[in-house]
Amino acid sequence: MTVAERMREVAGTLPAGMYISGGFVEATGGQRIETVDPGTGRGFADFPAGRAEDVDRAVADSRRALRGPWRQVTPTQRGSMLARAAALIRRDAERLSVIETLDSGKPLGESRRDIETAAAYFEYYAGIADKLQGDSIPLGPDYVSLTLHEPVGVTAHVIPWNFPLVTTARGVAPALAAGNTAVVKPATQTPLTAMALGPLLREAGVPDGVYNVVTGRGADIGDALTGHPGIDHVTFTGSVPTGIGVMKSAAERVSSVTLELGGKSPVVVLADADLDAAIEGTLKAIYMNAGQVCSAGSRLVIERAVHAPMMERLVQRTRALRVGHGLTEPQMGPLISAAHRRLIAGYVDGARARRIAVAAGGHEMAVEGCEGGYFYAPTILDAVAADDVVVQEEIFGPVLSVQVVDSAEEAITVANGTPFGLCAGIYTRDLTRALRFARDVEAGQVFINQYFAGGVATPFGGTKLSGFGREKGLAALASYYQVKCITARI
Repeated sequence: MTVAERMREVAGTLPAGMYISGGFVEATGGQRIETVDPGTGRGFADFPAGRAEDVDRAVADSRRALRGPWRQVTPTQRGSMLARAAALIRRDAERLSVIETLDSGKPLGESRRDIETAAAYFEYYAGIADKLQGDSIPLGPDYVSLTLHEPVGVTAHVIPWNFPLVTTARGVAPALAAGNTAVVKPATQTPLTAMALGPLLREAGVPDGVYNVVTGRGADIGDALTGHPGIDHVTFTGSVPTGIGVMKSAAERVSSVTLELGGKSPVVVLADADLDAAIEGTLKAIYMNAGQVCSAGSRLVIERAVHAPMMERLVQRTRALRVGHGLTEPQMGPLISAAHRRLIAGYVDGARARRIAVAAGGHEMAVEGCEGGYFYAPTILDAVAADDVVVQEEIFGPVLSVQVVDSAEEAITVANGTPFGLCAGIYTRDLTRALRFARDVEAGQVFINQYFAGGVATPFGGTKLSGFGREKGLAALASYYQVKCITARI
């Protein structure tokens, strides 16, 4: 099926409005924004341009639901609803995958995996909803003391453009499992699947108002949502500067936040590594979703003894990657926008001007039939100094910076040599070295002899400028309930 045929197939199924109180609605001002297919550079749909007034009505509606019908739903019933939501996402998986690819540009195979992961989040937290039980505290025979886990209230979820439905599900599923309501602000570039989730949750039995979506530009509704007095917790995924602003805004009303920010994660390859596995892991770590991944392995920290043989093979494999429109199922798709491509090109052109070796890529690409798409060649920058900007700053694109070291000890120092600390990976046959690296590296997740390991059950989050708080797994629930202690003398 051609790209045009795929687009026509889903055209009549695209969500049309913001999702508030169980239905699609227009923005107060009546204005709309075009959403663009990054693979062609052409618009294919539009959505409401919300304003602060729309945030107000979404938050008010979520608070009514919190105090009304949602409060009457038992934990077991909540779990059943989330389980049904998972099944409905799987039922509509192909449609959602095509929409995700058109909105974000990522290869269809990656979108299919993302939609399955979104379903898995609802399934995982469905099983936890009726198990959030408190404790009894032994104060002696004359007292009964116990704790309750209560929902924090109305939660705001600010969603990035690189993983639209996955990130929505990652925050909303545990929030609903713990009894909260959710107001979602999807990225302006990729709002459609967060909007499409609303009717599926309603079909699953979730009461109106429990899940609301406000669409629009961040400048118009971002601050209005994260600083709203009716919001009790903010879960934010995005850039460091915006995350700092969110935290300041939340501090004004003493609300809690979970921040998942940038990364500059190292993939360490020691001399005794299985190079076949290391090459496969490195390619996945940097070129998945065209490198537009917070946890991307964007630095290859490699021991000098295997630098030359690994680079020869890695460069060959990188140059052979098939780049194309996401619906043609390439190995790598386009970047999200023309502006983002210019940003990526600026980093690489600057590195070239500083005489850093561009071992692969380093240029924009044209794809036949998709000449307006935002394509950039998968790129490798070799032998980069530790203080160079392409090592120290998050590029957020298909650009791998290679750093050469002379020992496992130096590899740890270099791995820790940026202001970020989200993920880290290591390839070595020496388990002791691997575990020492895991102990000493400054990162929230560590992968040994693989990359992007784990799943919905493994906690995820960062250190340093990569943020704080944990999503995924049981650890995520701590953000969405508060502990009340009740003590009685008998």
